[in-house]
Amino acid sequence: MNCIIIDDEEMARAIIEKIIEDIPQLNLLKKFSNAMNAIKYLNQNEVDLIFLDIHMPDFTGVDFIKTLKNPPKIILITSDKDFAIEAFEYECIVDYLVKPITKDRFEKAIQKVMAMPLSRTTVINKSAGEDNAHEFYINIDRRLIKIEFASVNIVEAKGDYIHIKTENKNYVVHSTLKKIEDKLPESLFLKVHRSFIINTKKIIDIEDNSVLIGKDVVPVSRANRPDLMKRLNLL
Repeated sequence: MNCIIIDDEEMARAIIEKIIEDIPQLNLLKKFSNAMNAIKYLNQNEVDLIFLDIHMPDFTGVDFIKTLKNPPKIILITSDKDFAIEAFEYECIVDYLVKPITKDRFEKAIQKVMAMPLSRTTVINKSAGEDNAHEFYINIDRRLIKIEFASVNIVEAKGDYIHIKTENKNYVVHSTLKKIEDKLPESLFLKVHRSFIINTKKIIDIEDNSVLIGKDVVPVSRANRPDLMKRLNLL
């Protein structure tokens, strides 16, 4: 079972790593001192289990979990004994360990993981009674910035980057159009050109093979034009 550790305390990471070495079912892939680097890693790699510190100065464990669309199993590491109730508001969380961590308690948590299927789960905040399907996060200068789907006008591909244009601000992110297309809801967004995805609710005008969204004129390819026309509520 491939796993990673996310904890800002070096000593805690070392203790967990040492215990993992004695458990043949676990294969430690990486250790991270902050959530941002872990998110970058998970964008390119899959793991089965995360040991996650809940209290980190730059980005809490709960905030981290909310960024994962289909998280693996998670064992929380915390110094707060009262965190148990909040911890199990997320389906992906299997158990939590209170610092200082003991080997016996650690092994019991692993037994719980081993008894469960490794299928991915969708992050659900049961206390709120709703999911996070109305938003996504982008990584800008080691900060995760939340963007509401409804605020996005256009996503444009430019080389190895994408430009996300919202109602109030524009962002440049190192990513691909395909990757963000998979995250955007089809009810709002449509790829109209190999380099453009648009929010169809923001269309102001359509003329020939282009659409006007805000102050931007976006080309529409001949192949994508029929899909666009199907979205329009024509009289």
